[in-house]
Amino acid sequence: MTAVPQAQGDPVCDALPHAARGGPVSHALSRVARLHRIAAGKLLKDLGLYPGQEFLMMQLWGAGPVRQSELIKAVDLDPSTVTKMLQRLEQTGHVRRRPDPDDRRAVVVEATERSCALLADMSAAWTELEQHTLAGLDENERRELARLLGKVEASLCTETAGCPDLKC
Repeated sequence: MTAVPQAQGDPVCDALPHAARGGPVSHALSRVARLHRIAAGKLLKDLGLYPGQEFLMMQLWGAGPVRQSELIKAVDLDPSTVTKMLQRLEQTGHVRRRPDPDDRRAVVVEATERSCALLADMSAAWTELEQHTLAGLDENERRELARLLGKVEASLCTETAGCPDLKC
């Protein structure tokens, strides 16, 4: 294992845990992702949602009724996690699950009429999160960050042998 050179007097490098000095960008991404999830969680809590449920709802609003198995593939989460999320969303009246008329073994999931109000509130919360997240960046920096993150995502998809069918 080779040592990674550290910039002398660089406060970012000096603040890194020793084990993370070989991956300062990965360390920063992990910290940013964690803080972003916390900020999103606070906004979602005000809507009565748990983190991750917004992605299920976004998928359902965009795709319409879909088999639960397809929803699980689309969000690339553990089936038991998705089932628990759907149970909670069903209890709050935001989704409905029913047997697939073409295959009684399968379950179809759909957003309810009640979830339409949630859509507007979630869109507003997502906009607020974006503004808060990017508050220190000008428009050019925001575009560049999005471009660079897209490249990082593509690299990670290649490295992990594929990505779920993520839709922008």
